[in-house]
Amino acid sequence: MRAIRLFFKSVSRLGDGVFWYSLALALPLLKALESPEKLVGLFDLAHITVTGLVCLLIYSQLKNRLVRQRPFISFPDIHAHTAPLDKYSFPSGHTMNAVNFAVLFSWAYPPLMYVVVPFAILVALSRVVLGMHYPTDVIVGAVLGVSISWGSILLFPAGMFAAFI
Repeated sequence: MRAIRLFFKSVSRLGDGVFWYSLALALPLLKALESPEKLVGLFDLAHITVTGLVCLLIYSQLKNRLVRQRPFISFPDIHAHTAPLDKYSFPSGHTMNAVNFAVLFSWAYPPLMYVVVPFAILVALSRVVLGMHYPTDVIVGAVLGVSISWGSILLFPAGMFAAFI
């Protein structure tokens, strides 16, 4: 059980940003391999960054208004296996960002789908396993992440910054 907790703790920590920031740095390079004459990757990265900021704004507002205590606070039998980044539980910001980023990195560079989708699922699972969130926190976070990413793609099918390409 300790090995499982350590695994999910590592996944959760990578989901704090390290994994996504690394991909963000790699995306312009990957896109440049496809079309070296354009800065398409930078514009895709800008699109992803804007939606990430939208996620941050939405989940922080929801958490501060809905004030749902984390499971390890409400139930003494549930132990926190990592430190929370903020006070409240609903919705899961880790999951919202992971799903949003998984969709958008897959949209920007489809071969990444095979890495980012499983990672986003692991991030979502990690939040429950580590006692940080209830399953409903994670489900709502995933729905919001998908809604934000797909909403941005539907509004800007060529990308938010396609006019600059």
